[in-house]
This record gives sequence, C-alpha cells and structure tokens, in this order.
Amino acid sequence: MRQVDLHVHSNKSDGSFTPKELVDYAISKGLCAFALTDHDTTDGLDEAISYAKDKPIEVVPGIEFSTEYEGRDIHVLGLYIQYREPFFKEKIQKFVDSRIKRNEKMCKNLQEAGIDISYEKLLKTYPDAVITRAHYAAYLTDNGYVSSRADAFSKYVGDHCKYFVPREKVTPSQAVELILQAKGVPILAHPPLYHMCKEKLDTLVSTLKNAGLAGIEAIYSTYNNQDTRDMMDLAKKYDLLLSGGSDFHGANKPGLDMAVGYGKLFVPEEILINIRNYANT
Repeated sequence: MRQVDLHVHSNKSDGSFTPKELVDYAISKGLCAFALTDHDTTDGLDEAISYAKDKPIEVVPGIEFSTEYEGRDIHVLGLYIQYREPFFKEKIQKFVDSRIKRNEKMCKNLQEAGIDISYEKLLKTYPDAVITRAHYAAYLTDNGYVSSRADAFSKYVGDHCKYFVPREKVTPSQAVELILQAKGVPILAHPPLYHMCKEKLDTLVSTLKNAGLAGIEAIYSTYNNQDTRDMMDLAKKYDLLLSGGSDFHGANKPGLDMAVGYGKLFVPEEILINIRNYANT
C-alpha cells in the first residue's frame, strides 16, 4: 500500500525546506503524494507543483488557515484549493498584511526589551518566508538571547508573554467557507491539540459541519491510539472524510519527519483518493 502525507510546511511559512526540496525529500521517503499546507499562504505551490511535474509524486495544493474560536487557535486545512483564483489571492493578501502589522508591533515590543531586532532584519535573515513566531524563536536563539527555541516561546513570543501581539484572525467557519469558495476540501486539523473537552469539540465539529466542513485529521504525528479512535468516531458521527499528515516543518520541529512523524505514522493512499474524489464531485 502506497503512502501519502497531507500536512507539510515549507520555508514559505515556518518550515525549513524549500518547496523543491520538499518534493525531492518526499520522493526519497517513498511517498506517492504530499500536500503543501503552509500557514495562510500559497506562495510555495507553483514552485512545488511545477518542479514535481515530471516526477513520480503528486503535490496537492493546500493551505493551513490559523483561526480563532472561543480564545483558542484552531487550524483548518484546505486541500485541492484553486489557489490562483483572483478572489482567493486577494483574501490571502489580507492575511499577509495582517501578519506584517503584527510583526512590526512585536518587533517594537522586543526592541523595548533590549533586543536588536526589526521586521526588516527578520526578512533579511529569512528571505521569502512568511514571518511567524518560529522565525522569532530561531532569531532569538541564533543571536544568543535565549538558549533554545522553547525558551524563546517561554520568555518572549508565547501566547501569554507580554511581548506577544495577537494577529487578527478569521473564525474556523469563515475559513471553511473560504476554502469551499476556492473549490477546496476543508479539513479540521489536529483537534486533540486544542485540549477541548469532548462536548466542546463535538460542538465545534458540528458547527463546522454545518458550515461545510468535509474532513477531519484522524491520523497525526502526536496522536496516541485513543486520539485516533476518537477522531475516527467523530468522522463517522458527522460523515466526514479522514485525513492525515505529519505536520512536517523540517529543522523547526526536530525529531518529526515527513511521512513517519515521530516514527510510527502511516497515512495510506486510500485516504487521499477519497479526498480527491470528493474534490472532483
């Protein structure tokens, strides 16, 4: 049975591999397909898809939207999106503009803490990337302000740090609707990571199903067996497609590898076939 990975990041958001490097690496891992799902951007899709054109692998055009629901950061994946549509590109640009404003404010806060940082320096250090907190953590570590990236999140860029500036976000339902408008397949990403009780998670899934949610990430790098069973139960209850992926970020998530996650991940091709068939209906 062939294997896929439907949750992968490049250096166009907060991964460390270029889109082309991801293609070559996916082939070396024996994958027949992977989805490039960068955070709030599709900038790497043309490069990856074009490079993979004559290679034995499919690149699924995707995105991962960061949304907010009852004070929680909820992620919604869009697979097989028609990302070149003008309305979609315009919407994505608004996400980019929002990130820029947030990053400028965060840099100012960190400057007041005595850190030699600016948005321009971040862009120079990480060219062509959509600057996320992972880049701040790397910058602070590499320049000796903290001992590790985890330390950077704990002291400077974590949700509850005084230097952190939240970004304006859409709701999960709005993300689902936008993905549907782009003819994509909306998937709720890694629900166990939101640490919601069963009742609240059920309410979220029910709400998103009514908005058009098509699938749920039932196979994921950090899941235990119970997590997987719970997600499959939710999928069955709400008639949702199953999806799965590693959430590969390269060096920015040490120990987590494409295709296998932390060693035991396996996403069968059948899952992608079902999603592809749904996208084509």
